[in-house]
Amino acid sequence: MSLLKNIRTGEDLKKLSRKELPILAKEIRERIISVVSKNGGHLASSLGAVELTLAIHYVFDLPTDTLVWDVGHQAYAHKLLTGRNETFDTLRTHKGITGFTKMSESPCDGFTVGHSSTSISAGLGIASGRHLNKETGKVLSVIGDGSLTAGLAFEGLNQAGDSKRDLIVILNDNDMSISPNVGALSSFLSRTFSSKYLQNLKKEFGTFLKSLPGIGDDIYKIAKRSEDSFKTFVTPGMLFEAFNFDYFGPINGHNLTHLVDILENIKKLDEPVLLHVITKKGKGYPPAEENPVYFHGVGSFNIDTGSCAKKGGTVPSYTDVFGCTMVDLAKTDPRIVAVTAAMPEGTGLNTFAERYPDRFFDVGIAEQHAVTFAAGLASQGLKPVVAIYSTFMQRAYDQILHDACIESHPVVFALDRGGIVGEDGPTHHGLFDFAFLRNIPNLTIMAPRDENQLARMLKTAIDHDGPIALRYPRGKGEGVVVDPEIKPLPLGKGELVRNGEDIAIIAVGRMVGEAIKAACELETLGISCAVVDARFIKPLDKQLLLDTVDRTRAIVTVEEHVLDGGFGSAVLELLADNDRFNCKIRRVGIRDTFVEHGSQEILRSEYGVDDKAIVKAAREIVGSKDGAEGKDIVNADRERC
Repeated sequence: MSLLKNIRTGEDLKKLSRKELPILAKEIRERIISVVSKNGGHLASSLGAVELTLAIHYVFDLPTDTLVWDVGHQAYAHKLLTGRNETFDTLRTHKGITGFTKMSESPCDGFTVGHSSTSISAGLGIASGRHLNKETGKVLSVIGDGSLTAGLAFEGLNQAGDSKRDLIVILNDNDMSISPNVGALSSFLSRTFSSKYLQNLKKEFGTFLKSLPGIGDDIYKIAKRSEDSFKTFVTPGMLFEAFNFDYFGPINGHNLTHLVDILENIKKLDEPVLLHVITKKGKGYPPAEENPVYFHGVGSFNIDTGSCAKKGGTVPSYTDVFGCTMVDLAKTDPRIVAVTAAMPEGTGLNTFAERYPDRFFDVGIAEQHAVTFAAGLASQGLKPVVAIYSTFMQRAYDQILHDACIESHPVVFALDRGGIVGEDGPTHHGLFDFAFLRNIPNLTIMAPRDENQLARMLKTAIDHDGPIALRYPRGKGEGVVVDPEIKPLPLGKGELVRNGEDIAIIAVGRMVGEAIKAACELETLGISCAVVDARFIKPLDKQLLLDTVDRTRAIVTVEEHVLDGGFGSAVLELLADNDRFNCKIRRVGIRDTFVEHGSQEILRSEYGVDDKAIVKAAREIVGSKDGAEGKDIVNADRERC
């Protein structure tokens, strides 16, 4: 009989005996593996956090108590325990449940997450808000060891310790090895000394020592140093004690009895506490245990073998082309160095790291540091390429502006996953980069329409004497062969890829391919359509665009990006500045909204950034051979210049 099917709330879970919890943990793992093998997702980290999740829900009362997950990679078991088992098969599918925690999805999701290192700051804010509102309930922030490398996490720790607010931080450490003896001793000590009685006794004894006339403070300091020295010997807790947290651990994160015991003790404390648990990524599924990097964020796979479910085709991804081009260019240019923020595999730089280990820098989850570090490298005559997903580069805006662009340091920003990303949803789509970058002086921005252009743009960026951003999409390319000799593009120059007289589609990036398909469709309707590949978002090819407008007097701008402040806005600004007021214009892009999760194909259709949306926009302007007008334009901005 399944235990999981009867669990919809924390109260259902608490009806189980402790002996039944390991059985439930096994069921949860089987359920997660079954669904992720079909839908893809963050498998290894979620498998590693099953017992920790069970213990938290067994001891605390959600949503009266608030649980904040960092990033949300580990939250699948949490979803299964909070009424989403029946809908779990829809994980990461369009209109299904999300791959991360989301407040609007469940009252048990304490905070909407998706980017790393936010849980401590968010948890502290929630705890402080509850204090001001005179509300009860504990607040727990779960953070991984990788997320703890970011400065934001330490900023949260710093204020939390200073405020002495009632906050429990659980460090889920899945990348540290500790010896069995130390681990067992630490587990015993933590469970023993976390009891309310001994915590109160420690405080009372400290107060007594301080009260001794003349020598009290000195004796207290000696006793405190002795305690700290012992902790340092058996644990890494001194760092967190320095932030005024009571530290407990490391403790085995897969021993449910120990986890429940210590959480029951910690629950009674009313001050900043950090519990350090050691877990194993991929726990319970051998392929994920052996290769946790691959199974961190995985597509569909065969459960029996762990092998990826092939979708057919041999076309490389844009990420692969970027990585190969980096290696090729670095062979003849020793100035090229690569910088990434904990994503060498995800950004395609793993081969570069193997070939040129001295020229590769993984700075951890620290995008701000990565950019400023790269600016420092550039100031010494090197050519740093900072490869970070578009959505994560948002975190380093000030460093791009202040540290790279004011002095025009030649830093190359390689923005992977630009545009609609897919199943990871609104926290991961790269739909804002044009807008937050194109207002920065000295910065050049470009986007390739295919693999060969990506390689050429990377060469262009390396040769450019200033900061430059190269933005490319997630997924496979167009099947275009990369030239054996990679030549740079003329800076700021677009390309007329198709002639036409009635209307012009001005597109950028992968949308050029959609524009060409739309032009072919429009031709069957009797509409002669030109297609321009702008190539550069900044600077725009002024002469090409103005000549195109003067010839057709009707244009559609196309981008896989939000309309506000994007590529289409840049074109409108160009036309206004050059007195082109007699043309008809439509902009195709993402309206003022956050794009939800689902496959790229479905989302592009739903949000109107595909060939069909372009055809509709064009038909609204010029009609068709039989005079029909396009109606119900999807995401096409209706305005005239």
